Amino acid sequence: MLQKRIVVCLDVRDGKTTKGIKFKGNIDIGDPVEMAALYYDQGVDELVFYDITASSEKRGIMIDVVSRVAKTIFIPFCVGGGISSLDDMKKVIAAGAEKISLNSAAVRNPDIINQGARHFGNQCIVLGMDAKADPAMPSGYRVVIDGGRKQTDLDVLAWALEAESRGAGEVVLNSIDADGTREGYELNLTRMISENVGIPVVASGGAGKPDDLADVLTRGKADAALIASMVHFGDYTVPGIKEYLDEKGIPVRL
Repeated sequence: MLQKRIVVCLDVRDGKTTKGIKFKGNIDIGDPVEMAALYYDQGVDELVFYDITASSEKRGIMIDVVSRVAKTIFIPFCVGGGISSLDDMKKVIAAGAEKISLNSAAVRNPDIINQGARHFGNQCIVLGMDAKADPAMPSGYRVVIDGGRKQTDLDVLAWALEAESRGAGEVVLNSIDADGTREGYELNLTRMISENVGIPVVASGGAGKPDDLADVLTRGKADAALIASMVHFGDYTVPGIKEYLDEKGIPVRL
């Protein structure tokens, strides 16, 4: 069995790491450069950096912050937020990112996925997808963009499959309903996407304790688990989480 990855997410607003619940009530919790260095030293497998207001504010990503983070870590580094053109992607890669997360911009212009995959390779293009439960949709989930501020007409499963066909090499799947609640991942949603796409799925939204990661990596069939609050607020550490998963027989890089 392939090793499962533990990914720490840094949501950044105005140059500070921030955290909210269900995309609301965000509070600033630290400096993203210092936090990136901490998690790198703890042995996290990957780091994700989201400029969470870039799309809604219709501005480019904070390249200076991306560059400073990239200089402190030597693990895969994915960056998203406000990336809406091939030129934006080039700037982010030049600043030190290995992967580019496309979310709202890809919904508005799906061809950006094809362009990025052709230019940088599928392994560099990540579909960031924020999902909200909605019984009106065929899969039961609707795609939401602009940091949870705008609903779309896209069905989550249909959009994941289309993005894969366009060249996305990975999906970071975030449940808005579970985000920041620390009550566990949305297992049904994660399993549905994992079972239907042929690319890695990173589960996001809801992690509160190590057992939640064990659930989503087994029952949810995710390839990786993204965490934020449970380590940002000091309740758990990356090594402690990995040791717990290892004891459960889940293969991770210790």
